[in-house]
Formats: sequence, C-alpha cells, structure tokens
Amino acid sequence: MLPQELLIFNVVCRVLHIVNEDYSSVEVVSEGGTSNKKKGHAGGGGGGGGAGGAMKGNETPAMGLGQAGAGQPRNLGEQVARSMDRAALNAFHLKSLVIQEINDYMVELEKTEEEIADNAREHIHSNEIILTCGRSATVEQFLKHAASKVRIHVIVAECAPAYDGHEQARALAGPNIDVVVVADAAVFAIMSRVNKVILGAHAVLANGGLVAASGSHTIAAAARHHSTQVVVCAGLYKYSPMFPFDDDRFNTLVSPDAVLAYGNGDLVDAVDVCNPRYDYVPPELVDILVDHTGGHLPSYLYRLLQENYNYAKDLAWSMQDE
Repeated sequence: MLPQELLIFNVVCRVLHIVNEDYSSVEVVSEGGTSNKKKGHAGGGGGGGGAGGAMKGNETPAMGLGQAGAGQPRNLGEQVARSMDRAALNAFHLKSLVIQEINDYMVELEKTEEEIADNAREHIHSNEIILTCGRSATVEQFLKHAASKVRIHVIVAECAPAYDGHEQARALAGPNIDVVVVADAAVFAIMSRVNKVILGAHAVLANGGLVAASGSHTIAAAARHHSTQVVVCAGLYKYSPMFPFDDDRFNTLVSPDAVLAYGNGDLVDAVDVCNPRYDYVPPELVDILVDHTGGHLPSYLYRLLQENYNYAKDLAWSMQDE
C-alpha cells in the first residue's frame, strides 16, 4: 500500500467499524434476557433478604413439581434447531443494520463538502484576505459559501509545476470574490497581509499532520512565523488512523516529465529533476480542522478516530501491511 494513498484504507476501516458495532448490538439484543435475569438475581442478593427473598421463601420449589426443565429443549435435535433459528434471526437483523448503516455512510460521504461549506461563516468574515494553494473542491465550496454572504479577497499560490492554483483561481472567480494568483516564492512576502490561510488536505494523519498539496508546508510555516491562523478543510473520511512514523515517506515525488520533458535527452542525463506532489505538514503548523461536524483542534483528533474506527485493530493492520 502506498503510504500517501489512504482514502480507500480509511473507508474500509470505517466500514469494518460499522460492522463490528452492529454485530455487538445484535449480540447484546440476543443475550438481553440472560443479562436481565442475572441483574435481577444480583439485585435480590444485594437487598439482604428483602421482598424478593421473602417471596422465594414462600414459593414451592419447581423441581418438586417435576418442572425443573420445563422451558428447556428435551433433546439434542431441538437444541440444535433453536440455536440455528436464533443464529438465522441474528444474521437477518445484522444484515439489515449493516445495510442501513452503510447507506447512511454513503449519504454522509455525498454531503460532506456541502456540510463543511455550511461552517464557512464561522471562520470567514467580511473583507478578509485569504491565502490558499492547490486545487481543492472542498476549499472551493467553502470559500464560495462564505462569499455568498460577504465579500472576500483570495490569494492563490500557483503550485508549480502542476499549476493547480490556476485552476483553483478560475473556479473561484465570481461575485464577491477577488482572486489573485501569486508565485510560490512570493508566499512569505505576502503573508504579512493575509488574515487567514485555508488549505485542503489529501489525508489527515492520526497525530493531526497533513498530507497536502506540494507547497502547503511552506505556506503553513510562513503562516506560523506571521501568527496567521491555518484552517484545514477535510472530510471525516480523510482522517486516517495511521501515524507518520517517517515524515519523508509522505513528501511524494512524481514523474519529472512535467518539469523537464524526456525529449531533452542531453539535458535529462546531465541534471537530477524533482517534481514534488505532496507535502507532509506537521500538526504544530495546523490551528483548526473543519469537517462536516464542525471545527476541531488537531489534539482532539484522537477522539474522532476512536469514535469512527476500530482504533487498535486498524493501527495494527496498517503497521502489518507496511
């Protein structure tokens, strides 16, 4: 598994968590009668010979009437038949619960960007200067939703050599949004005028760090130097239970053909060309994470992971696959 491609891994872990939770609930329902009897017996014993004890003393023992096994199967075949019926009923309930939960999860995935955008007014105010980079549909909807109420100014880093920033600028251009594209080298110089940095993320790791578009680390570091808030818009499905034990593994490089074409044979043999695709952004450079449930501090991420993943098993699985 490639370390930077975590979305499929996250979704699989979430579905496994849904199945585990539904299976546990079915087991609790099927054993509810037994557990209630045990609780009632324990309560009677704790009462120290109260009303429950007095009633037992006045009752005729069931075994004296030959009814000790009245509610139990009389032979092995009947026991097996009852067990099979109970297992089939549990499987039917489990299947229905799993299908319903997965359908709800699919709806959640479809509405994630829209629900994240609903939180825009809590973080963006009128006439703010916002800096972003790369191409992110989530950030695009987030900014457009804010621009539907107030006027904002957006500065987009071009993210060379892919130049995803140009596509983002064209997508953002519209009413109430003034868009300016700047070179990546100008980010630090212009950061003193920026009110807020809003970034997208390819994945959010368990420690709160980001796998984001190339150049995000530079922007986040410049924002920290100028005490500018960094807001990250990412759906809950991008939160991964994997820890970044080796940061360099997430600084992904892709084919250098976009920088230096292979047709320049003499020059290709003479130089080493790097074409970065993703940056790892450490959690200390991130101020707030915004998902469809609202805003969270990176230090709160462990709680979200525990609620949405089978945490220990998923972490062990990811380490084993590596």
